[in-house]
Amino acid sequence: MQAVSAGLLAGFVGFASSFAVVLQGLVAVGASPAQAASGLMALSIAMGFAGIVLSLRLRLPISVAWSTPGAALLAATAAPAGGFGEAVGAFLLCGVLLTVAGLWKPLGRAVAAIPAPLANAMLAGILFTLCLAPVRAVAQQPVAGLAIIIAWAVVARINRVLAVPAAVAVAVGVIAASAPLPTQGWVPDPVLVMPGFSLSSLTGIALPLFIVTMASQNIPGLAVLSANGYRPEAGPLFATTGAFSLASAPFGGHAVNLAAITAALCAGEGAGPDPARRWIAAVVAGATYVVFGLLAGGVTAFVAAAPPVLIQAVAGLALLGPFGGAMLGAVHAPQGREAALVCFVVTASGVAFLGIGGAFWGLLAGGAMMILARWRA
Repeated sequence: MQAVSAGLLAGFVGFASSFAVVLQGLVAVGASPAQAASGLMALSIAMGFAGIVLSLRLRLPISVAWSTPGAALLAATAAPAGGFGEAVGAFLLCGVLLTVAGLWKPLGRAVAAIPAPLANAMLAGILFTLCLAPVRAVAQQPVAGLAIIIAWAVVARINRVLAVPAAVAVAVGVIAASAPLPTQGWVPDPVLVMPGFSLSSLTGIALPLFIVTMASQNIPGLAVLSANGYRPEAGPLFATTGAFSLASAPFGGHAVNLAAITAALCAGEGAGPDPARRWIAAVVAGATYVVFGLLAGGVTAFVAAAPPVLIQAVAGLALLGPFGGAMLGAVHAPQGREAALVCFVVTASGVAFLGIGGAFWGLLAGGAMMILARWRA
């Protein structure tokens, strides 16, 4: 029962803490409400079944989640010229890269070789604008914005894991007062999107999405498992999550990957005293994701009727922790600090040049600064 309760908590926290970020990201790159609901459903089902398959096959607590940093990247990216179909093409390319990273070891090693300060700085730059959303919410809707922030702050002092779900609950209450819950359409219709491909979507969406997913989710996910005494081979995990990403992409899903935060819930002592039985928690969490995915239509319709600034505020609160961790990782070591700050500033600027987004240019600028510093040394 301890493993079951931990799995239920992980599933709820994993969905409630970041679904607003996912919806915001899909809408930003051109998804209609129906396509966003389809994407949310596809991601939830994909990560649920991926976690169930891996946990049952390996008898290890392998937690899978959607790429929250990837969704934040999408939220900070302008819609492609070719519409949402072009974004879906980028999702497919990212899925291919994730799969190849698991099957072809040199690619996985190349991504792992990206200096940690640069990877963290790029992620921090992506998250920065979204983390300002709670402040904007207070400025535009003081009562509702403050209620959400106060709920998050108070609950965080008691149980940090439940802080974002508490903010979600308050936001739902505030929104329901003016936009009642939908009475039908809770189960969304899957929307198959014809993909489009372009150089700008490859460099502006697919490559940054792949890098942040690997550097900010897959590698930390392995570290969480290792810290709890589990050391599975990385290649099959990456390849499996890549395959499920490919399966969800035509329906609007951007990427699924190894979980980090919810992995700690399923792999830690809270999931039971026997490490050999904690895989049950990951299976229960996966089943919970599938159930939430089947209700994604109602969730999306409710969010679409809400003031966007309130949804962004919840997303910003959910991303404060990842933003702080990314900034700490970017500037912690004196070596490479200047390069990391350049990467952060360029990425956070949101500048787009030659149709390529700021995340790519930030990584390129930071890398150039790091090479220059090493050459001078």
